Amino acid sequence: MKKKLITGGAGFIGFHLAKCIYDDDCELTLIDDLSRGNADDEFQDFISKNNVSFINADMTKTDFFKDLDDYYDEIYHLVAINGTKNFYLFPENVLRVNILSIMNILEWVNKDRCGKFLFSSSSEVYAGTIEEYLNDGYIPTKEDIPLTINDIFNPRFSYGGSKIIGELLTINMLKSKDVKFSIVRYHNIYGSRMGYDHVIPEFCQRIHEKMDPFPIFGGYETRAFCHVFDAVNATKLVMKSDKTNGEILHIGNSDEEVSIIEVAKHLFNISGINPKLDIREAPLGSVKRRCPNTNKIEKLIKYKPEISLKNGLVNVYKWYMEDIDKKDVD
Repeated sequence: MKKKLITGGAGFIGFHLAKCIYDDDCELTLIDDLSRGNADDEFQDFISKNNVSFINADMTKTDFFKDLDDYYDEIYHLVAINGTKNFYLFPENVLRVNILSIMNILEWVNKDRCGKFLFSSSSEVYAGTIEEYLNDGYIPTKEDIPLTINDIFNPRFSYGGSKIIGELLTINMLKSKDVKFSIVRYHNIYGSRMGYDHVIPEFCQRIHEKMDPFPIFGGYETRAFCHVFDAVNATKLVMKSDKTNGEILHIGNSDEEVSIIEVAKHLFNISGINPKLDIREAPLGSVKRRCPNTNKIEKLIKYKPEISLKNGLVNVYKWYMEDIDKKDVD
């Protein structure tokens, strides 16, 4: 049986990935400290499966390694503090957790312990580049774009900076150990279970609260949203393909770059409301446009997203309305 490990397995992408790569012919281990992950009934049911195990551990410490098996065919490292609010409120903790967790597991990994390692990075690694050098040649954005922090004092870059360091560590430490690896940069992934610190769940919550006027921060900014179902399927294919070894790949939906106002209007149509818009200034450091060039991943593993934004938002809106109602009852 193949042995697979996901760090951050109770998190948004981590748990969706776990469900995606799980099958009866593998042993799957999830690691999470549950500080932000969702240990709800669905998660508890999943980890109760015979061939799934869960380790509650803080990866900034090294004690958890004693609970790991000797070898994993696949290791997916997704542990990180995400969420734009956290970048501004707790930048020191974002840096501490994200950097120490990748450093610790890379110190442990070698050829005798890991078949292939995948590091989850982010489009935030080049957010500063887009802001400083925005032109048509950079968008849609390819993997070889220079990585830039254009304001070291802006706490927003705590996350992007930690991911730049993670990419450097993964490339150089695993090359020195001759361990196969891939790096994926996620671009505006959305879906159920993503918490409430991102724009789509924030909009759902405001709709539930019947806000009118409806506040939107940075409404004219554009993003290319990718449903988590497509993102984890792409991640699975990247892990399985030898063509992606040693490569950085952008995961996202390059076909649907939309403004934040358009996202809100999609949700208004789904919910049947039509509030007045209150467009406010975007947070400092937020890029005006973001859209990945996905030609590389399409060529290497034939990946194309399947879920349109319009269809994906219907399911996400329904999930969040039910989740908010459930929280109100609790």
